[in-house]
Amino acid sequence: MSLLELPLLTRLTDEFRLSMQRLLQDLCRELQTDYPDLSTRYDLPVGLFQILSRSLAVESYSTWKVAGWIESLNDLVYFLDILQQWEREPDRAEFTQQLFTECQEKFFENSYLHDLFPLGRPRAAGLEKRLTSLCRRLARELTQESILFDPALTVKWCKQRTGSRWEAPAIFDVNFERAEAGNGISVGIAGERREAPAEIRRCLKAASSQATFLIGTSGISVRIGRKTFELWTAWGGQGEWNWTAQATEVALEIGQGPVTIGPTLVYGKDRQPRAIVRTEQKQVERISRAWQTIQAAWPEGSGVLAVLTSRIVPLKAKGVVSFSYRHRPGLSFINCFDRDNLDLVDDLIHENSHHHLNLLLRKYVMYHGDHHQQIFYSPWRRSLRPLRGILHATFTFTMGAMLFERLSTWASGPGGSARWKHAGLTPRDLQRARFRCLEEVESVRYSLQDLHYADRHLGWLTGSGRRMVGQLAEVIEQIEHRIEPHRKAVSLSTFGPALRRHNDELRKARQTYGPMRLSEV
Repeated sequence: MSLLELPLLTRLTDEFRLSMQRLLQDLCRELQTDYPDLSTRYDLPVGLFQILSRSLAVESYSTWKVAGWIESLNDLVYFLDILQQWEREPDRAEFTQQLFTECQEKFFENSYLHDLFPLGRPRAAGLEKRLTSLCRRLARELTQESILFDPALTVKWCKQRTGSRWEAPAIFDVNFERAEAGNGISVGIAGERREAPAEIRRCLKAASSQATFLIGTSGISVRIGRKTFELWTAWGGQGEWNWTAQATEVALEIGQGPVTIGPTLVYGKDRQPRAIVRTEQKQVERISRAWQTIQAAWPEGSGVLAVLTSRIVPLKAKGVVSFSYRHRPGLSFINCFDRDNLDLVDDLIHENSHHHLNLLLRKYVMYHGDHHQQIFYSPWRRSLRPLRGILHATFTFTMGAMLFERLSTWASGPGGSARWKHAGLTPRDLQRARFRCLEEVESVRYSLQDLHYADRHLGWLTGSGRRMVGQLAEVIEQIEHRIEPHRKAVSLSTFGPALRRHNDELRKARQTYGPMRLSEV
């Protein structure tokens, strides 16, 4: 297992695709055999799900759209099981406490915990109603995505049913997790945007966005109030959309396909998303240039980036860091407006590193059991974090240190200044890249000590986890050796005081927390 070994990542991606295909097939069988009544209650088109499991291209199972859909279906089956248990549970107070704890550990990336426990505590009163509402919402979202993945398959399935016509609720509201704006639909496995015509938008507004899909032998329509509008018309074995496609922004073409740019998520002062708008062309160009800078400065890292990142959603958000989701592989949300060009390069690699580690974690078990105690000090968050968080941070910031060292080397020597300037970077950015490299080296070394402790003294790491930590330690030692000639210059620069403060904070943290907070194990 090598950090930048492309053949390994390609093989793991192939295995991931097959595992997601099997998961979809298993979930369909569970819905039919274990939850037939609940599947009927929530109008789940299990037959359509099964057709999709046999028809979707294998390559699509690793995409953010299809993999995310299957992960959401897996979540729904989990909650259907919880609902089924709830209906026969005698001690609902204890059951609620257990569910609250499990949701805290299992769904730290989703809104499910807040959906079920909005007050932030295990409250049994009203839980069944909230659980039912969550299942209904997930079922509707999953059904709509399945209808629009391949409308020809949907119509074909409808023809095979007892009735030749089928109805399903249509959702035209904004979806921030998938960066999908309202008054339109996302279609296909790539999430292509189809805009609702002006008349339909007016009808949706008058009907408070309440609408219904009508699927029949001739195609798919949308009913809003008393009016019906054609969405997709079948002809022959194919068909055509009746709504206009919004052009997909492409940052650049790579061997694996286009790197697409989604719309921009706009955040409010409360740091919550409030709108989705079309991405400005200058942001597309910035992302393209940042990607090309990585290609030129760090070909090995660029290769990994090309394999694992396929879509970027810009964020217009002051004080909001870039992020990604485990259940949406390849989709990165990047803050392009509150960050400069060097930050943009860094964020592309950082979020890709999360995709990278998530792929490894789907194959390799890195630690025994679920250790969610927040007992390890994080140099990056300056707070206590669980083992999982420290492992993710150590991996991603090691990649960051590799990036900054490569950028430093790329900008040195003959032609380095011209290359650096052409990338839209300044002399101060070069000094900052070297400072960031030294800063990350110290932070990673700190957390590696805690990971070694978790392995040797607590026995929490597996053989795979131990090998991973060993590789990170080797890499950070090599980086430190290569960046060391620049340490004196950084210390004498305007970044010197910040580097000294950082090192002082790490020493104080070690004195305060030791290897970890033993009393909380």
